[in-house]
Amino acid sequence: MSVQIFLQGKLLGIDEFLYAPAEKDHDHDHVFTGRSHWISLLSEVLPRALLAELGLSKILLGSSGGGQFLVVLPEEARGGAEAFLEAAAQEIAALSEGALKLLWSMTENLGDWSDVRRRLNEEMDRRRGTPAAGGLSNEPNAAESASPDYFAGQLGMKLRDAESAGWSPGTPGRIRIGEGKHVWSLAGTTESLPFARHAAPSDDGHEPASTSTLAARATGLATWGVLRGDVDNFGIRIRRAQTIEEHIQLSVMYKQFFAGELEVLCSMPEFWRKVTVIYSGGDDFAVYGAWDALIALARELERLFHRFSEANLKDFAGPEGKTISMALALAPAVDASLGAVFEEAGRRLEAAKSADKDCIWLLGRTLEWKQFSEAADLKDSLMRMIADFGCSPQYLRDLCGIYRETQSKMSRRQARRMGGERPWRYHRRIRRILGAARQAGPQRTEFQKARTSLIQDLIGRSAVTVKLRPAGRVALEWARLSAE
Repeated sequence: MSVQIFLQGKLLGIDEFLYAPAEKDHDHDHVFTGRSHWISLLSEVLPRALLAELGLSKILLGSSGGGQFLVVLPEEARGGAEAFLEAAAQEIAALSEGALKLLWSMTENLGDWSDVRRRLNEEMDRRRGTPAAGGLSNEPNAAESASPDYFAGQLGMKLRDAESAGWSPGTPGRIRIGEGKHVWSLAGTTESLPFARHAAPSDDGHEPASTSTLAARATGLATWGVLRGDVDNFGIRIRRAQTIEEHIQLSVMYKQFFAGELEVLCSMPEFWRKVTVIYSGGDDFAVYGAWDALIALARELERLFHRFSEANLKDFAGPEGKTISMALALAPAVDASLGAVFEEAGRRLEAAKSADKDCIWLLGRTLEWKQFSEAADLKDSLMRMIADFGCSPQYLRDLCGIYRETQSKMSRRQARRMGGERPWRYHRRIRRILGAARQAGPQRTEFQKARTSLIQDLIGRSAVTVKLRPAGRVALEWARLSAE
């Protein structure tokens, strides 16, 4: 019986490639989106094309997506696989001008899965340190370098409505639209490639909406942003897999969750004209759109992921891989680069995850998901003061000033030593702000009740000290942007 081997492939340099500037005569946002689609599909198409070219069954595909893949091959297919990957790696380097690299490692299916995984990773590390060992050249072939038209026109625009994606040996590093020697459906069937690609339509419906169009569709402040999310400690969860079957089960389960749920969520009435998917990976995702829709999308996606982990991960010990963290970065200007805002969201997400887990970075603060729900409820209460009681939106700016003053006035140590700020001072100031902001009218009793509840939500219910809640600061900023 032939010895089986495992082949692991991985794309390196993804961030460098995504953030690389595009030529001036091309739409930077379309180039960025096309690059993202290319990366997402490469790790799905290449392993399937490899098996098809070698005449092997598709059931030998272990896991794919998220910039990496794993397949099982017979030993005699090693040479053919090496030649296939070398050709693909060379064109990938040319298309990306040397930024993106395809590396791979192989080892025999001998021993426990933990031993196999260790050998695969050691071989991958060796090839990473010596690119020539992987058949790679650090210098891309300039003659083969593609024009950004491929990313902006083919992948950034046409792929949105394509029924299928293909691959051909003549262009081993390209994803072809609707043609090729081997073709796979993108139509959302059980046999199709898992690929979330929803795009909010433009006003005429002929192309994806621009960032300026998405900003104009926002409620309140006309701006847009990027929302990124990442499963907490996903790597630890995968490394704890005891068998190859468990490894594949986990990989496929997470990937299908993000690809499936994102596509369904973005097609809902409240999101389909306001949100566009950048990518969905094996343990992460990114979308851009109107800022208010992104906040609502984050809340709904966290709820779905919580339900997903309770249903599918209850038999796995430990919290690893069972929570998700997110970050929302707002564009500093309507015409800001999508790539720059995407990068900023990544920095905020990394900072949030280094400080905590199971949280979201939003409007200048990192909140646990429970605090995020509190902020949403408090934001509704703040907006009710405007809608139901006729308060001027300016009162939100005045309340924001209380937080800024408190933060600059004294440190936490000083506050503890002095006994903290006295609540009655805040009660008086907030009553004065709300009283000045409200126009004369009926419903005085209801207004007083709403005001008292609002004060307690902002500064706590203690009669001795004040504790300005992080959720309150986010809620104020959220309400202020909504009232713009």
